[in-house]
Amino acid sequence: MEYGFTTAAYVVAAVLFILSLGGLSGQESAKRAVWYGIVGMALAVIATLIGPGAGLWLLSIVLVAAGGIIGFYVAKRVQMTEMPQLVAAMHSLVGLAAVFVGYNAHIEIGRVAEIMAVAPTSLNEAGLDTWLGEQGLGTFGKLISHKTTAELNILKVELFLGIFIGAVTFTGSVIAYGKLAGKVTSAAKKLPGGHVLNAGAAIISLIGLFWYVGSGELLPLAIMTVAALFIGYHLIMGIGGADMPVVVSMLNSYSGWAAAAIGFSLGNDLLIVVGALVGSSGAILSYIMCKAMNRSFISVILGGFGGPAGEQMEIEGEQKPIDAEGVAQSLKDADSVIIVPGYGMAVAQAQNAVSDLTKKLRGMGKEVRFAIHPVAGRLPGHMNVLLAEAKVPYDIVLEMEEINDDFPDTDVVIVIGSNDIVNPAAQEDPNSPIAGMPVLEVWKAKDVFVSKRGQGTGYSGIENPLFYKDNTRMFYGDAKDSVTQLLSLLD
Repeated sequence: MEYGFTTAAYVVAAVLFILSLGGLSGQESAKRAVWYGIVGMALAVIATLIGPGAGLWLLSIVLVAAGGIIGFYVAKRVQMTEMPQLVAAMHSLVGLAAVFVGYNAHIEIGRVAEIMAVAPTSLNEAGLDTWLGEQGLGTFGKLISHKTTAELNILKVELFLGIFIGAVTFTGSVIAYGKLAGKVTSAAKKLPGGHVLNAGAAIISLIGLFWYVGSGELLPLAIMTVAALFIGYHLIMGIGGADMPVVVSMLNSYSGWAAAAIGFSLGNDLLIVVGALVGSSGAILSYIMCKAMNRSFISVILGGFGGPAGEQMEIEGEQKPIDAEGVAQSLKDADSVIIVPGYGMAVAQAQNAVSDLTKKLRGMGKEVRFAIHPVAGRLPGHMNVLLAEAKVPYDIVLEMEEINDDFPDTDVVIVIGSNDIVNPAAQEDPNSPIAGMPVLEVWKAKDVFVSKRGQGTGYSGIENPLFYKDNTRMFYGDAKDSVTQLLSLLD
């Protein structure tokens, strides 16, 4: 009966997780999708706590409650601008959990082997389970005791892979967090030897797999863990800031596969399903984003926008500033306006002011739309979330392929805190680090105003010729303050 209830609950939870993922694909259904995920996770936790073999349930409840309180407190304190690093931090915890579960499974295998060595041979299967319970073995230990040598070797491979993926995810996510939070340089950095070091660590891990399956000893597991931790660190350190949205998506995929590996090790069907959902969806999203950047997934992982392929074109001219009165006058004269948001809008928390500007301009009879690049911000969908939070109408928020051809017919483009996604060097300079990357062709509009704090190159460190074009004016200052000035001048 208990197994039946747990299985049924897991099936319902899995369906809710699938509905949640499906709903997150659209802004209108996103809030409902989040609730599907919350209910599914609550059901899964309850079913696990009251299901068969759920020992120490009181301790489990205390730990779940403590984790929930900590999570609630952290989430309440985190600003929208800090969401990318929060996601990276959460991925690191999933990876660390996979490592701990894998090592626990290894310890349990050794413990079962010791107990089985002295088990009475006269007991039938039911009697053996009872005797094993008296020795302190739980459901997982009893499951191991009934495995054949071949099945036990498969379990060793599963836990080995779980630890490997988890360790790579852990250190990779920690470095991603550091880059996104500005605690680690966003530039691509590799140790002498570059990818040879990663390849060497991977070969050591592969050798460790055969060694571990054959011997069952702790040493190869420990050696592999160190190698995997290094791979995670070195891999993400070697990826530049412009690729960080793809990195976050990729680490999301890694955390899913780590969870699936845990599920195989523990014989937990729900973990397998959920891990596969997260892993596959993250991998698909990474592929979509790489395609939007005209990059292969492998090229991103093996170096990112680490540096130019050759000497880059020199940029001539100077950045021409403009004040709020000049921008406001151009907006009054314009019939069509496109706003391009970027991470700078998130940093300044200007989304609500931008929403108010949109309402003001639409009230004046202007056509106002938003152009969203697939990798705008530092998290997939970052700009969409910010604009939805500010209650910008969904129907005027358009993706790059939907709006890119409209720039030549646009009177005014306002770029708020974007750099790489509006950089014409992607098309004009074959030696640029972002050469070939599809970008929003804002420079084709009649007038372009770039809201920017200063003359720096931004997070990725890539210079932008857009800022020097004849039809571009630099609207310097904090984005929120700048947009607020425009609002007052449009009254």
